Amino acid sequence: MAATEQGAEPSDPHIDTSLLAIPDGSGDVTAVRPIDGLSFVTTDDPAMPSYRVIANNRRPVALRDLMIAPVRSGYIGDSHARPDPALTPRSGAEAVPGVRSTVVYLPVRDGVARARVYRPVGLEGPHPVVLYVHGGGFTVGSCDDTDYITRRIARDAQVVVVSTDYRLAPEHPFPTPLDDVADVYEWLCTSAGALGGRTDVGVVAAGDSAGSNFAAALPLVAARRGLRAPRAVVMLGAFVDFAQERWDSFQRLAPRGIVYDSAFFGFIRSAYLPTTAWDDPLASPLEADLTGYPPTFLTAGTHDPIVDSAKAFAERLASASVEVEGYWPEGMPHGYYFFPDVQSPEGDIVFDLLRDFLARPGR
Repeated sequence: MAATEQGAEPSDPHIDTSLLAIPDGSGDVTAVRPIDGLSFVTTDDPAMPSYRVIANNRRPVALRDLMIAPVRSGYIGDSHARPDPALTPRSGAEAVPGVRSTVVYLPVRDGVARARVYRPVGLEGPHPVVLYVHGGGFTVGSCDDTDYITRRIARDAQVVVVSTDYRLAPEHPFPTPLDDVADVYEWLCTSAGALGGRTDVGVVAAGDSAGSNFAAALPLVAARRGLRAPRAVVMLGAFVDFAQERWDSFQRLAPRGIVYDSAFFGFIRSAYLPTTAWDDPLASPLEADLTGYPPTFLTAGTHDPIVDSAKAFAERLASASVEVEGYWPEGMPHGYYFFPDVQSPEGDIVFDLLRDFLARPGR
């Protein structure tokens, strides 16, 4: 077995130790690797001499690969100094003490996916599981980025949260990232006990932004695979539609949006759906038959360009007789729930609402 991650917290004793390392002969398919400009070209390709000339003058060779580098470096702020300590948020562990985080590797097709398991200290015995999927426009990010959110959900709702990575576009377009998430979900349906979770009550599907898109698609994938449906769906920054140009909020807010704008949306759409129709229900759950859909909690701020599509999804759920709760805080942008210690109260309000939603009978 490979060694566990360096610098990790002491592992949760409720977790099967075989999941703490990458199995011999396998690999973490979710690890982002440097892009080789010729990695998708076979060595016997008759045009290889020309490609080598291009690669000698620019790397990566493909424009999609060239464009992703600044997107990823900008997302994590590699080039920006942070001069004001007062505006540097506390870590998730500092903001939400009393929650243990353990890195595990869960089986998916082609290998394993890195994930973090969150469990409140002192929470004994098997408990319900929330599968959480991070955002990042399908192209960036990891489960480390949502550490505050996932610790908060685990503590507030007294549940086990499994926060998973997945392969990223453009290297891995639709449906591979969704398949990774669905594979983890399928494993949890029968094997959550290996993480100290319950398998008898079903798994909650949750996520933010792009991750909320996966969470929204999971009930549809579960039906296709013949799996038990998620017992509930949670969507922060609810993203349910790739045809955003039809919505008034996108027309008004996206051109000069903060965090989320039309330029970013255009890039991630072409990266994630290079050949897939935008109205495919697994990419745009707004277009799905929502009959029998699980109870759903979703939120988007009124200054989020995708808020109109999120509200439309809530309305279609209600029309399909699905229990749905929406929270639309005035003036809030995309990702308003992301950081601790922000003076706007809406970030705390949404976690209180989510806690109460998950505490309802049958949840």
